[in-house]
Amino acid sequence: METLNPFQPVGLAPKPLLGLDSEPIAALCKQIADAAAQTDDDKTFPEEAFSRLAEAGLLAVTLPGRQLDSRSPKTSQLLQLLKRIGAANLSVGRVYEGHINALNLIHLYATQEQKTRWYADVSQYKRLFSVWNTQAADGIKIHALANGRYRLEGAKTFCSGSGWIQRPLITGQLLGDPSGQGWQMCIIPTERVDAIAQDTSFWQPLGMRASVSYKLDFTGLEISREDLLGQPDDYYRQPYFSGGASRFAAVQLGGAEALFNATRALLASMNRTDDPIQRTRLAEMAWLIESGNQWLKAAGENTDAWLADENETEKIVAYTNMTRTAIEEICLRVMPLAERSVGARGLMRPLPFERIHRDLTFYLRQPAPDATVLDIGRYVLDNPQNAHELWR
Repeated sequence: METLNPFQPVGLAPKPLLGLDSEPIAALCKQIADAAAQTDDDKTFPEEAFSRLAEAGLLAVTLPGRQLDSRSPKTSQLLQLLKRIGAANLSVGRVYEGHINALNLIHLYATQEQKTRWYADVSQYKRLFSVWNTQAADGIKIHALANGRYRLEGAKTFCSGSGWIQRPLITGQLLGDPSGQGWQMCIIPTERVDAIAQDTSFWQPLGMRASVSYKLDFTGLEISREDLLGQPDDYYRQPYFSGGASRFAAVQLGGAEALFNATRALLASMNRTDDPIQRTRLAEMAWLIESGNQWLKAAGENTDAWLADENETEKIVAYTNMTRTAIEEICLRVMPLAERSVGARGLMRPLPFERIHRDLTFYLRQPAPDATVLDIGRYVLDNPQNAHELWR
């Protein structure tokens, strides 16, 4: 199989990204955070937040020539950006991460003509992308027809941004195509196909309500060959499939930071900052979150370095799995510390703590956590290096 090199020479130097602690980024995140309660609803999408992200250029931030150009080793900076947006609103962070994921898959697998078209969708038309892979027994089949046309059959679940994503990337089993069969990606041009049937009753979650992750039925929709992305089974190619878990882990860590900030603000409002027990809890929360920051930094830097070597695929996957697992554990430890600090009063609406806690609880339930840990164990047992040499 062809080896992919995600980092290609960049003709123009990318524009410097505004510092993640700069006033414009901080102001943007505050605006998103302040509006989060208004969209804490199963059928309300945070449209204003994404309008602000588009105006700030952050929908296109990974495109060629932009600040976090996917062709450049900028993974650490991207993870920090995802964390900041997740801290503002986890639902916004989830949908934004899906948008970045779709653009990364385009960067890896699209033809040049497709890149030109889909990048223009983002940079010129401010269209939102996402990746919808999850499905149940009635999942997607892509039937090849004559003259380069394809008909879809079946449904996807947990389609975050349902009804607001203009360019959803979905996956399905490609059938009847002489050029190949397998798990195929395609990007749906929503304005050029029939309306997609939505099952809104599917989405009655504990948290992450504003991500409006409905079940969508694509049966009967027809697309063309130019809407297919990559070759069958490219979606699961490593290290890009598992290696992307660090992105959602970054958003999750943002949720833990938001809990920390909400806890500290509530304690200050009640004049409880001198309490030695509260100080102990906040200290533990602080070092847990900072350890998460170190995981993100190392995951970003290591991934960028190891991607240059086609022999390091398993190492990237194992390290990303460790990062994902460590940050999940960090969040699970931060949450009860925050709960004990704020007590029943902090768990009452309209304080932000209650919503953030619900959102993070739900968002932490990512697929296959046990298989992820098993894969880490397999890697470290199959490699005889001393512990300090495993990740060099």
